[in-house]
Amino acid sequence: MEQRKRGRKRLGKSKRYHNIMLRFNDAEYDKLKMICESYHLDISERGVISPLLRRLVLDRESEERDRLPNTSDLAHHINRIGSNINQLVKLAHFKNLRSPNSILVDEIRRTNELLGALMEITIKERTG
Repeated sequence: MEQRKRGRKRLGKSKRYHNIMLRFNDAEYDKLKMICESYHLDISERGVISPLLRRLVLDRESEERDRLPNTSDLAHHINRIGSNINQLVKLAHFKNLRSPNSILVDEIRRTNELLGALMEITIKERTG
């Protein structure tokens, strides 16, 4: 008679050395419980969750829309936008330094024109 080996099957090179611990809030745990129930698994039973999660994560083909965008390209565009904003701010400050009271200068010029017109009217009335 052939003797049957007992105990756990040896993993050899596929032994798992990396450990990841997950924590779930109540809503996430309820969703996980529903997933387990859809596979007819008892979530409270030891050794059920790890194989399920491993199968769901590793055996699933990632879809193109699930992937994150290329962040280096996004960072490059954000940097360029920031550079443009900085150039605009520097230009605004430079123009403001050249004539900080440009609005005041326009008001003074306009007031002088009105005073000149008023003086012409009063001179015409006196001489006229």
